Amino acid sequence: MDSWEDQADGPPGPPPPPPPKPANFNFNPNAQTFAFNPTARTFVPPGFGAPPPPPPPKAAPPPAAHQVPAPVGPAPAAAPPPPALVPVAPASTAIPAPASTPAPPATQPSAEASSAGAEAQPMETDAPAVTPAATSEDKGAAAALAEKVEELKVKETVEEPVVPVDETAILKAYEALAAEDGRDHLNIVFIGHIDAGKSTLAGQILFLTGGVDKRTIEKYEREAKEKNREGWYMAYIMDTNEEERTKGITVEVGRAHFETEKKRYTILDAPGHKNYVPNMIQGACQADVAILLISARKGEFETGFERGGQTREHAQLAKTLGVSRLIVVINKLDCPSVSLPGGKWDKGRYDYIVNGLTPFLKQCGYNMKKEVTFLPVAALYGHNIKEAVPKEMCEWWEGGTLFETLDAVDPVERNPLAPIRMPIVDRWKEMGTIIMGKIESGFLRVGDVVQLMPNRLKVKVEAIYRDEKEVTATRSGENLRLRITGAEENDISPGFVMSSIKAPVPIVTQFEAQLMIIELLEHNSIFTVGYKSILHIHTAVEECEVTKLVAEIDPKTKEQKKSKFIKSGGVCICRISVDKPICIETFMDLAALGRFTLRDEGRTIAIGKVTKLPKAH
Repeated sequence: MDSWEDQADGPPGPPPPPPPKPANFNFNPNAQTFAFNPTARTFVPPGFGAPPPPPPPKAAPPPAAHQVPAPVGPAPAAAPPPPALVPVAPASTAIPAPASTPAPPATQPSAEASSAGAEAQPMETDAPAVTPAATSEDKGAAAALAEKVEELKVKETVEEPVVPVDETAILKAYEALAAEDGRDHLNIVFIGHIDAGKSTLAGQILFLTGGVDKRTIEKYEREAKEKNREGWYMAYIMDTNEEERTKGITVEVGRAHFETEKKRYTILDAPGHKNYVPNMIQGACQADVAILLISARKGEFETGFERGGQTREHAQLAKTLGVSRLIVVINKLDCPSVSLPGGKWDKGRYDYIVNGLTPFLKQCGYNMKKEVTFLPVAALYGHNIKEAVPKEMCEWWEGGTLFETLDAVDPVERNPLAPIRMPIVDRWKEMGTIIMGKIESGFLRVGDVVQLMPNRLKVKVEAIYRDEKEVTATRSGENLRLRITGAEENDISPGFVMSSIKAPVPIVTQFEAQLMIIELLEHNSIFTVGYKSILHIHTAVEECEVTKLVAEIDPKTKEQKKSKFIKSGGVCICRISVDKPICIETFMDLAALGRFTLRDEGRTIAIGKVTKLPKAH
């Protein structure tokens, strides 16, 4: 049989009658797929919609013998074959031009197109096209696709019910822990101006309590002598890295543990250099007791205590960060620059330092009778630390030793049923995820499920390490390392807080606080709305801005009045906002998570406490 194109050059003939309507055949031009049936009577090429409806039959007389049907595309239309030869569709279903030819503009349909439109009109239905029967391969592919879609479906999250707290079991575990070791635990932070002897005193304490053996001390003596730093060998116990030993400057907070008959202690050796005050804050916020070291050597006390010295700033920060007791240790009284003939300690120098510090400590808010104790020591030689100083060296001292003073500190009340609160100091990877911090409230056991805020990650406690020993439970006040599951190292940041699921810690981006302005910068001496600084609250460090001054407080009468700005030494109530959510409590609910410090350009400008939180947090 000749093709449609070959027959286009033959003599024209009369148009064939319209073909009969195919039985049970429907076509949807808007369908996404097209299955071709070779037995179909008509065919509409892809891209062509349904033809327009035909005109009335009487308005379409048969064409003359010499007429040729109107072309549909740019290519000449082929003449229809005689009906006797080809019983196919009318001329309107001509094949379109090749793909390289641009689409023709819309033209008026011919009579043949009209007759084809009459047949295509009922095809605009939603009935599916006739397709061949699916094979077994098609069924397998469809089943695999359905299975994949089921896997990719986002399943609705179901909130897990909160397991009720068994208070009876907690109390029993708490009593069992107290029966095992009933000694109270205290965290001690060593603070003071650079080169006051903090690391030396901490190293001497470890040596006297058996934490370091004699052979190690001799090794450190040789290393210090090689560096022409004979007096630094005790500091090498705490300053472990080479940079700290070479420069004689503590950078990171050193940690150690020692015990007496009455208590267990954790040592936090904070840096004294002003460049590392943020590290000092991190250590002080975990402490219950602060030991403020003062160098009695001529010129060193004056340097540390004058404006800009770290003795002042460290004492203020310790009070702000929750230290309940301050022990002022006056060191280096055995130094030849201040000692009397025969190496005796000078009481006049001791009294001069005590009288100079007392007014300042009162101004910081310390109760001098209940919270502050003064005592002399010689850290390098261990005098008046564990054993009393010999009378031939200091006949005027009638007080106790450093260990006796520490053991006399009143124990801190611990509530085992309080919600768990543990600010995260650090985290790392070691056979799982390890987090470190001080548990401020609550009681924690191995197997407990808690959550990390503010990202609300539920984690399980797999192991608890206290004083380098693995334990099954711990009470508040302890410095801990926890191995957890349910979170990776990258999911946790310092400043996060581990809390109970039933009573989570509040998450806020703004809060109201009572603030005491210590000393503003010379070039920025007005504290008002829009003032920006760095907020230090527990272990979190964030940029903050003052958004509202609620009132100024008269320090004498405690009366509140409206004010647009505050100067150095003023007290106010203000609203502070931060960019990222932080986990805090009001000072009344939990003081450890409700006190903070504001610093600007490396200086502490204000201390404060959180008084109000937003209702929705």
